[in-house]
Amino acid sequence: MWISKSVVAVILGGGAGSRLYPLTANRSKPAVPLAGKYRLVDIPISNCINSSINRIFVLTQFNSKSLNQHIKNTYQFSAFSNGFVDILAAEQTPDSTSWYQGTADAVRQSLRHLVNFEFDHVLILSGDQLYQMDFGNMFRIHEKENADITIATIPVTQNEATEFGILKADDQNRIISFIEKPGLDLLPDWISDTNEEMQNAGRNYLASMGIYLFKKEILFNLLEKQHKNATDFGKEIIPNSINDYNVLSYQYSGYWTDIGNISSFFEANLALTQELPPFNIFDNENKIYSRPRMLPPAKISGTTLINTIAADGCIINAERIEDCVVGIRTRIGYGTKIFKCYIMGIDFYETIEEMNYASERDLPKLGIGDNCYISNAIIDKNCRIGNDVRIKGGKHLENRDDVLYTIKDGIIVIKKGSVIPDGFVVE
Repeated sequence: MWISKSVVAVILGGGAGSRLYPLTANRSKPAVPLAGKYRLVDIPISNCINSSINRIFVLTQFNSKSLNQHIKNTYQFSAFSNGFVDILAAEQTPDSTSWYQGTADAVRQSLRHLVNFEFDHVLILSGDQLYQMDFGNMFRIHEKENADITIATIPVTQNEATEFGILKADDQNRIISFIEKPGLDLLPDWISDTNEEMQNAGRNYLASMGIYLFKKEILFNLLEKQHKNATDFGKEIIPNSINDYNVLSYQYSGYWTDIGNISSFFEANLALTQELPPFNIFDNENKIYSRPRMLPPAKISGTTLINTIAADGCIINAERIEDCVVGIRTRIGYGTKIFKCYIMGIDFYETIEEMNYASERDLPKLGIGDNCYISNAIIDKNCRIGNDVRIKGGKHLENRDDVLYTIKDGIIVIKKGSVIPDGFVVE
């Protein structure tokens, strides 16, 4: 209970999310569907709730309609609780006529909404990461060491290090130096003494996870006085705070991935189908909260399912589905084979009348038709894929953007609401 009274959380809604295009063509990054039934933003919110932090602000700006709607329909606390998940949309005011210019600027522009609440610390999180963390443990160490700022860190490999803010800490875990996305030529100077298990895995560099815990007065001073023109935490606020404040590293060694591009998003979802997935969605102690949908159970007939997750409301008659995540309300026809795919699902069921109406106009039904072969693909929401369609992704394909699909790193992404006619082939 003590942490809920002391800490408020601020979740950054992210920018335009161009590296996740076309999934972000009509939605923000935190609103992208995850694991067939969640949204990315459910992860940081659930981590907060599981850590007894129940006063949460979500900062939104780009393509925010579906994100705002999801949060409004999902997170409603009891009337006897002081908890909330509140949306702070970017806005123009007499004092600030610009939209959010970066992570630090977004928080700065939102401070005036936070001052109406009593709290001593601010936890700043990203809305597009996949992990399970007890923020309570991070907070206890933050208080015990009387840290002004605590940064969650994770050991990474040399190949990964160039994509993150890399730091070095002393024997007391106090951060003594920080560099944002160093080049390979600089990395030898940034090796840290991570534990033996991490070193054996080649994870010798401490990377910032983009999770920051600030004392309230320190955060306000940094953003409104000391660095009032700074726009980014990783590039400006954190490096410029190390010499002036007690900045602590909280090393985390569990599963964590930054959903930065199509490849990492695809791999993170398919990893959930493993016998022992690195991210455990079946954990009793770390529930993932999301919108409660009153859907029937999945109905599966004559299908061989191997390492596959199927969400509520699916109607599946496929021949074989292997290493796949199948989202809510997905319909898959007879004789179809699907391998290594993330099918996001459908937002509504078609009635018989609507199916007949579509058929009269030579439109496929919502979902995936009969006798299709699909592999290494992401099928976005509400797609209509006809019969005898072949969609076969792989490294042999060059990156390109089509009206109906996009290819990135060999992964074929069928765009939201696309209509794929009978016999269509991309391979």
